Amino acid sequence: MADIRVVVAASLQPGQVLECALQLPAGAILADAVRASGLLPPDVPLHAWPPCGIWGKVRPLSQPLHDLDRVELYRPLTVDPKVARRERFARQGARAAGLFARPKARL
Repeated sequence: MADIRVVVAASLQPGQVLECALQLPAGAILADAVRASGLLPPDVPLHAWPPCGIWGKVRPLSQPLHDLDRVELYRPLTVDPKVARRERFARQGARAAGLFARPKARL
């Protein structure tokens, strides 16, 4: 069996993305990639890990990996997207956003 290549990416702080390219044995699972990456301290128990996924979809730690997968470690949202949109709309006003925006003058 051939080895598989994966990239482990983590955004553990806003504005900072850490990536680690790994070569793992065939049959490796998501938890193996996260452990091998070294992005989390080795003494952190599995239940305390942040949510993990493959290519933007949360997956269980027992998910088998395939060649060229991108494993991602997710951090919690700092702001609820709905609340942020409401606040942005309130700052811009009804005339400047969405369906109520005035059409721009044509040159």
